[in-house]
Amino acid sequence: METKWLEDFVSLAETRSFSRSAQLRHVTQPAFSRRIQALEAWAGIDLVDRSSYPTRLTPAGETLHAQALQILDELHATRNLMRSHEAAGQDTIDFAVPHTLAFTFFPHWLMALRRGFGAIKTRVTALNVHDAVLRLTESGCDLLIAYHHPSQPLPLGDERYQMLSLGSETLAPYAKAAPGGEPLFALPGPPQARVPLLGYAPGAYMARLVELIVKQAGEPLQLETIYETDMAEGLKAMALEGHGLAFLPHSSVRQELAAGRLVPAAEPGRLALTMEVRIYRERPEAARHVKPGVQALWDYLGRREPA
Repeated sequence: METKWLEDFVSLAETRSFSRSAQLRHVTQPAFSRRIQALEAWAGIDLVDRSSYPTRLTPAGETLHAQALQILDELHATRNLMRSHEAAGQDTIDFAVPHTLAFTFFPHWLMALRRGFGAIKTRVTALNVHDAVLRLTESGCDLLIAYHHPSQPLPLGDERYQMLSLGSETLAPYAKAAPGGEPLFALPGPPQARVPLLGYAPGAYMARLVELIVKQAGEPLQLETIYETDMAEGLKAMALEGHGLAFLPHSSVRQELAAGRLVPAAEPGRLALTMEVRIYRERPEAARHVKPGVQALWDYLGRREPA
């Protein structure tokens, strides 16, 4: 039995909706349903009454819900207690960062930060968006850096978490440059042909933003998904080989654009979406312990204008 199954189940008990809980847990609805079914298989009894709407727990499910809350609270408390004994590393700031930002935005941001803020020790854990958010909510890191778009807000309420803006990022389509400098693949694409799309895996944060771009295009885009992954770096590698076009954050293709290896696959300003880059932390009054270095960094960032 995995603890994430209990976390899924608690979410379902609170939302009473498979689709809403899947969205909050940053997984597809089929994957979320399979995890609930796996928990039921482990328990050996139905936990959810699927004949009712909104979703309702069975009597056994109600019993497990109360126990799950207690189990998760005790697990988190135990982990925090163990970490409180750790004397080493108190001058190291732990970051949880989604893969794309960890490979592209973070190295440049950290270099600029050191020039203004001074020396800083960091430990970065690169994760998918869901697990990065979970790392913060479970007090597994000091700071979270993530993309934000109003259509896909992260479940981090103001009552417990603080946020600062670090700047903005543009998501747009790019493709390998042909010998003449034009893109091998371009949008909206010819009516009689399909443009190969290198896409994000279903349920990935970026996948939902690409869906929004396509939906708001104003005209049909002749796209056919031929490859999927949840990492932008993987899509970039495939695009550089000429397999298709990919929607990528500008920071991830900065060098390739300068070298002429990748070029925009749409007209300037079209089929692009602007995201905010945000940094989050647990409010000091809610946190078990706030490292002095984290507080100093937060104060410094709060005095600066976003890039």
